[in-house]
Amino acid sequence: MATTTTKHHRSEGALAAAGGLTAFACVMLIMCGILDIFRGIMAIADDEVFLNTRNYVFKFDLTSWGWIHLGLGAVAVAVGIGLAMTATWARVMGVGIAALLIIANFLSIPYYPFWSLTLIALYAFVIWGLCVVERDAEY
Repeated sequence: MATTTTKHHRSEGALAAAGGLTAFACVMLIMCGILDIFRGIMAIADDEVFLNTRNYVFKFDLTSWGWIHLGLGAVAVAVGIGLAMTATWARVMGVGIAALLIIANFLSIPYYPFWSLTLIALYAFVIWGLCVVERDAEY
């Protein structure tokens, strides 16, 4: 008894959706990375935008948080550019760097709460956009 396998071809709509979600994640990652770079520069310069917290569990100086956001933001922009060039490594790194930036923004909520929560939501959309597309989809 011979078995036959049928190949399922994806519709054009599914491929367009995969490309659209990857492009969405690419643009969001670059945009949010640039915003984190600016946030890092503001924190390093000791801008008056940030709140001073005295009894915070994670006792980092505001300058330390600035360097953390500046470095992670620069990596996010580089990964976003890799996503624009459709590099496979960039999809994996995009999920990883977005997860790290969610954690960094969560830990810095006491310094700038509204902006931290906004960036957490945007990075969650990046993770969603990169994970919902099937792995072998050509975009």
